[in-house]
Amino acid sequence: MNAAVRHHMSDLGRRVEARRTHLGLSREEVAERSGSTPGYIGLLEEQLPSPGIEFLVRLANALETTVQDLTGYAADIAPGAGRAGRHATMAGIDEAECRRLLDDHGVGRVAVVGDDGPEIFPVNYQVVGREVLFMTAADTPLAKAASAGATIAFEQDRVDEAFSQGWSVLLVGPAHGVSDPATARTLREAVYSTPWAGDGRDVLVVLTPHRVTGRRIRAQGAPGGAGDGDGAGTGR
Repeated sequence: MNAAVRHHMSDLGRRVEARRTHLGLSREEVAERSGSTPGYIGLLEEQLPSPGIEFLVRLANALETTVQDLTGYAADIAPGAGRAGRHATMAGIDEAECRRLLDDHGVGRVAVVGDDGPEIFPVNYQVVGREVLFMTAADTPLAKAASAGATIAFEQDRVDEAFSQGWSVLLVGPAHGVSDPATARTLREAVYSTPWAGDGRDVLVVLTPHRVTGRRIRAQGAPGGAGDGDGAGTGR
């Protein structure tokens, strides 16, 4: 897409394009899922239309997301503001399901013990085999922890605001840096995205987890089967 077209994209259009690309869907496939046409999906991504709520609901379902996320309504709202679900229950998640929920890449939280005590911060991550890869700057607490071979924790979760349910996954293990040039080059090629925080984060840190655990909260009457990845983590 050229710069002139992108300049005219709305925030909604950018989110639709980004979500469609993330799912690996063509405009034709999104159109079929949402009962629309490829031309209208293109118009939605590239121009400034104002679709009605009925179509937005169909489009959100087609893109496996919510209207709130698609429109950016909840972008600056902290998750989990609703009340607890009716007759909620919490159950553990086995390691295989935890790894499935992590998927290939995303944004999670890393916890390390820094010079001033425990610190937790968001990071982009990439799953590489049984390990998790991060890219950070040389002077960060994460880089220092890796240099010392310290044990760190990594957490990822999802929140289902509508039904006050969800899941969380926790990985704990030693972190280490990557100094071998050939290994570093291979890992960089495997990374889906460079860090959202910007340039200067070229130190590779690998977490080798020795403990992988997860928990899932379900609310009575809420949708979703045992293998569903929707929802949020709490109560760890």
